[in-house]
Amino acid sequence: MRTYNRLQVRETDVDNVGSVMVVRFVDEQIVDLLEIEEMGQELCGLVQEASSGRFLLNFSGVKFFSSAGIGKLISFHGKVRSRKGSMKLCRLPVEIFDVFKACNLDSLFDIRQDEADALRSFGLPALED
Repeated sequence: MRTYNRLQVRETDVDNVGSVMVVRFVDEQIVDLLEIEEMGQELCGLVQEASSGRFLLNFSGVKFFSSAGIGKLISFHGKVRSRKGSMKLCRLPVEIFDVFKACNLDSLFDIRQDEADALRSFGLPALED
């Protein structure tokens, strides 16, 4: 568990890269309903904490992401957009990307290959991840 600007972050690791808040998921499987609820609260708390409103969610360690988790991402996306922010996803495993594509979520979310590409798309120089 890590403290980030008064917010306890459990399911994620959060770093600032320039003006972008990078959220990396720590668990391989995000399926437990209680953990998903906490993740949703953490993400919404980050919207309140972020000064720029620019977010990158990195899924590099995730192997399974439940539909309830996808629902939290959609909710988070709405909150980010309502505050005039932007959000990108990267390093989605093929299986998760296929679910996003089947649900037409690839048109809702800006999905990038890797963290470096996503950071460049925000207009930042990026270190390779």
